[in-house]
Amino acid sequence: MSALIAATLLIVGSIFCLVAAVGMLRLPDTLIRMHAATKAGTVGAGCILAAAAVIAGELGTTLKAIAAIVFLLLTAPVAAHLISRAAYHQGIRLFDKTWIDELADSMPADGSTAETSLTHPSESLGKDNGTREDGPGPSGDHP
Repeated sequence: MSALIAATLLIVGSIFCLVAAVGMLRLPDTLIRMHAATKAGTVGAGCILAAAAVIAGELGTTLKAIAAIVFLLLTAPVAAHLISRAAYHQGIRLFDKTWIDELADSMPADGSTAETSLTHPSESLGKDNGTREDGPGPSGDHP
């Protein structure tokens, strides 16, 4: 019975990892790719670790697998968020069909805390080089 559970977890985990890999290849921009890698990759790796714990059947191995799963669930979303914010501040180009840019709304270009107006990201992107008109990112302080 444990072999069947482990096999199911391995198959489900492999499918999620495959979806994460395909998402990294097919999705249009960095921010959306980070979403695919974080969500599907974490679930896939968690299922594979759970399968290893089921197949081993030892308390020590099960506790290590549980600790690794908890570590993944706590760190992967935070890391993806920080990497995405750093990429955004470096001036990555958003997907053309992205029409909500909440980070630009909460962080004005001049660094002040004043409210900014809602704009479509394509209105703030340069036409020829993909950078924002006010600099490489919302902060405007990067050379």
